Amino acid sequence: MVNQKTPVKDVGFTHEDFAALLDKYDYHFSPGDVVAGTVFSLEPRGALIDIGAKTAAYIPIQEMSINRVDAPEEVLQSNETREFFILTDENEDGQLTLSIRRIEYMRAWERVRQLQAEDATVRSSVFATNRGGALVRIEGLRGFIPGSHISTRKPKEDLVGEELPLKFLEVDEDRNRLVLSHRRALVERKMNRLEVGEVVIGNVRGIKPYGAFIDIGGVSGLLHISEISHDHIDTPHSVFNVNDEVKVMIIDLDAERGRISLSTKQLEPEPGDMVKNPDMVYEKAEEMAAKFREQMRNRQQAQQQSQQQSASPGSDTSESEEDLPEVAAEEAPEVEAQAAPEVEAAPEVEAAPEAEAAPEVEAAPEEELITAEEV
Repeated sequence: MVNQKTPVKDVGFTHEDFAALLDKYDYHFSPGDVVAGTVFSLEPRGALIDIGAKTAAYIPIQEMSINRVDAPEEVLQSNETREFFILTDENEDGQLTLSIRRIEYMRAWERVRQLQAEDATVRSSVFATNRGGALVRIEGLRGFIPGSHISTRKPKEDLVGEELPLKFLEVDEDRNRLVLSHRRALVERKMNRLEVGEVVIGNVRGIKPYGAFIDIGGVSGLLHISEISHDHIDTPHSVFNVNDEVKVMIIDLDAERGRISLSTKQLEPEPGDMVKNPDMVYEKAEEMAAKFREQMRNRQQAQQQSQQQSASPGSDTSESEEDLPEVAAEEAPEVEAQAAPEVEAAPEVEAAPEAEAAPEVEAAPEEELITAEEV
């Protein structure tokens, strides 16, 4: 048997070549990347994470959750693998800083935007109050309820710990603003049981120059001065006093803006009765409301017929154009009467809360939310 030796070639592969090859295939990490990592070691104020870099990355305890964390063991366990957000570039030791808080923060804003788009009602407990309103947490984010959007007779200080139904007023991640309304949530729930043209009994909760606020079952509706009587009224104080019990008819339900518009003018058997003889108005309220609903149905039917005639093939365009102004002319007084409360009431009811909310959300000191610039 012939013994054959295989010649050994000199490949010339040095340690420097091997190191260069490792560098060539090394992962490159950048701030803002989301990577998978395994918990390597838990420390008193943080943890070391293996993400495949040359040096174990570090996550400080304040970046472990959007909520307060007292010990790393509350969030992480040894050998656990999960996603991490790369917060900073490598330091002088080649170590990256990681965050879980940023991931939760981004997902929380995405979730509240989705809830706002769905016009969802959420529930949250009040954890603090201040001069302007109350503070809650939604999906871990801190939200603000302006005082004018809290519908309760309790002092604000007594709301701490109480869970409230809430609707979204403003969701703005760039400005770090999450503003909510308790009043809108209650109004919407109440609206589901109310109808335009319905007569309800309420109590005068407050009187302003532009109208009276009527408490109907725990929510407030506006009886605008133009809807009190067909006769001219200088001030609502001449007709109502605070705590008066009144019968009013609902003339508009605006769920989006959380408003209920009311009227006693539409219940008057004769123009001016609300000023001269309110008891007569209340006595015949259901009868007059039934007439109002009948007129409303007739107008709706006339609108539908007009639209069908306009849309039908071969219809005479000139005739439909002549009919439309008559329908519009009949409706104009009703539309103006219903719109007036909303336009004049807005500065008192809606505009003030928004201006009020800004300093409270941005100035809140505890656990400031991360701003877009930080990301």
